[in-house]
Amino acid sequence: MNILCANKKASYKYTLIKKVEAGVVLEGWEVKSLKSGHGQISESYITIRNQEAYLINSHLKVLNTTNENTKADPKRERKILLNKKQIFSLNNEVKQNGLAIVPTKIYTKRSIIKLEIALGKGKKQHDKRADIKKREWERQKQKVLKKKN
Repeated sequence: MNILCANKKASYKYTLIKKVEAGVVLEGWEVKSLKSGHGQISESYITIRNQEAYLINSHLKVLNTTNENTKADPKRERKILLNKKQIFSLNNEVKQNGLAIVPTKIYTKRSIIKLEIALGKGKKQHDKRADIKKREWERQKQKVLKKKN
């Protein structure tokens, strides 16, 4: 698994509950842009309309090798490939429990580009502070253990 693009803000802003692997409908220049490391999904989210899931607000840089005859939109909505049962369960979780569907990373799996999405519950400010304290404590603990050895 080769990670092309990751959303580091997702684990900070949300408590990630359930992760799902999905395909993404991409154009040729978008694949080339992702593989060259020019993708960004940190501010993106996923919405469900008409029993179809879409990735919104993801930015893929238009490369200068792209054909100028067609209009290349770097922030277009990209369709996410999920089966109906998965879409239905994600939609129910969003409507009933108030969860958000967040993209966490884009990666290649056997030369196919996949998107990992997660159901997340938004964190409050004190939860974010607690996570930072816990992370700092773990770092301090590792430093002390290294010094003793």
